[in-house]
Amino acid sequence: MNEPDADAVLSALKQRGWTLGVAESLTGGALCAEIVSVPGASAVLLGGVVAYATPVKASVLGVDADLLAVYGPVHPQVALQMAEGVRGAVGIDGVPADVGVSTTGIAGPDSPDGQQVGTVHVGVVTPTASRTTEFHFTGERDSIRLQAVAAALDGLLEMLSE
Repeated sequence: MNEPDADAVLSALKQRGWTLGVAESLTGGALCAEIVSVPGASAVLLGGVVAYATPVKASVLGVDADLLAVYGPVHPQVALQMAEGVRGAVGIDGVPADVGVSTTGIAGPDSPDGQQVGTVHVGVVTPTASRTTEFHFTGERDSIRLQAVAAALDGLLEMLSE
């Protein structure tokens, strides 16, 4: 995986005239922080939601509560619904963000639901496509979180380059 390139993501969004919303769980705001570290990010980024607690994924981002009850928060459909839900959550005057990106997973040190530590799902929703990607990262908690940020930026850039 390459170094995270928030600048390239923002440039690609600007070229398309698209806005961005970010929904995070295990990354706890690190993805949004990486994006806002780029001067001029405010031209594209509308906002972000850190939905760390599972119920917040449902109440704020609109993730299906039954899906969460059956599969828990670390699931590809949860990532997809988080990415879709954040578009509306950060919308302005009823206009949603054009693109949503999400991270959900287990950074460790323990797994509350038996899934492997390092399991991460990244969701990306654009006006033309949607995708989730599953990753299995290794390392300590901080390393897994950084790898998830890089994966989300890479996934965004890939979707914007298609």
